[in-house]
Amino acid sequence: MNASNTTEYTLALGSQAKAASALMARAPAAMKNRALRRLTELLRENTEALQVDNAKDIERAVANGLSAPMVDRLKLTPKVLETCAEGCEQLAAMADVIGEIIGMKQQPSGIRVGQMRVPIGVFGMIFESRPNVTIEAASLSIKSGNACILRGGSEAIDSNKALAKLVQQALTESGLPSDAVQLVQTTDREVVGQLIAMPQFVDVIIPRGGKGLIERISRDAKVPVIKHLDGNCHTYVDDPCDIAMAVKVADNAKTHKYSPCNATEGLLVARGVAAEFLPLIGKVYADKGVEMRCDAEGRAILESVAGAKVNDATEQDWYEEYLAPIVSVKVVAGVDEAIAHINQYSSHHTDAILTTNHVHAQRFLREVDSASVMVNASTRFADGFEYGLGAEIGISTDKFHARGPVGIEGLTSLKYVVLGEGEVRK
Repeated sequence: MNASNTTEYTLALGSQAKAASALMARAPAAMKNRALRRLTELLRENTEALQVDNAKDIERAVANGLSAPMVDRLKLTPKVLETCAEGCEQLAAMADVIGEIIGMKQQPSGIRVGQMRVPIGVFGMIFESRPNVTIEAASLSIKSGNACILRGGSEAIDSNKALAKLVQQALTESGLPSDAVQLVQTTDREVVGQLIAMPQFVDVIIPRGGKGLIERISRDAKVPVIKHLDGNCHTYVDDPCDIAMAVKVADNAKTHKYSPCNATEGLLVARGVAAEFLPLIGKVYADKGVEMRCDAEGRAILESVAGAKVNDATEQDWYEEYLAPIVSVKVVAGVDEAIAHINQYSSHHTDAILTTNHVHAQRFLREVDSASVMVNASTRFADGFEYGLGAEIGISTDKFHARGPVGIEGLTSLKYVVLGEGEVRK
């Protein structure tokens, strides 16, 4: 596709999305839910056909030498497709927040002032690898009354096209505009550059992928971006704490799955419990092949653990998102030092305290500057589904406009509404 064709194509996507967004904003809840339930049926009916298209992407990825974990992310197994279908079903069952009015208060002048929840309008989503994101984004867009333009990775183009076709079928059959969800049909990278620079059509961009992609989008976009760059999450083991519970949670937070952005990468341990706690978690990590990069105090305790892979931590380790069986370990004086360390080194994604001290827990919740802050729970819970949002379009570490897992409400805005009976300002 040459430059003028690319511009023409992207502008067409934008103008079609803008027109569709006006129709979606006024669509009744029943119509949006009908589209979601129809999409649920289509995903289940077309499981085998979708795997045929998906096989083309997998075959191409293997031929191009893509790594095994990357190829794995591409797979649309029956289980993955059923999860997508269930997500649509759950969204259809959830209450519709569009048009909801909150905080209505009578003013001395006689007017009543409140806020109404409305769709954002048009969002663009640029994502890599996982084709199931097409369904997650589309379903959330439908439920929230928005229109969206989706640009998946070139490695999943056949799968994404097949899924997007089903989405548009569900929209059309339910009386909604098919342009409410559009997939970029070309792998030309120039389209991304155009898409993120169309404020006349696109209200927000959501990148979901590697750090390189997100940095590029954030740097070049001319529209607002909802993003997170890193998931350098921490678990702090406080003095006092329930040691057995702390071992169980710190194990899950690190080893349940190494690749997600909500896996714990840094383990902070209060000096008062370090001698008891560290050998126990050290044994768990050693048995699972987790390398521990420690400060001098932590290393002195952990070196005696049989089979432990223990190394010295560098300054960079405190900042690192490993996405691998590696964890940084630091012994701290107590809650003050833990909070200071997290606020300095974390990516402000998710951080947890394991404690039996209520005052420490409250201080941690108030003072740790992260999108999700937890008490006595694994950081692995930082997820839209686990938070009861039905699904998520991503996790935001920004402070505006959405923070944490972005579900339906994260794809909406609030506008003021004023109700009067002929009042005039004096």
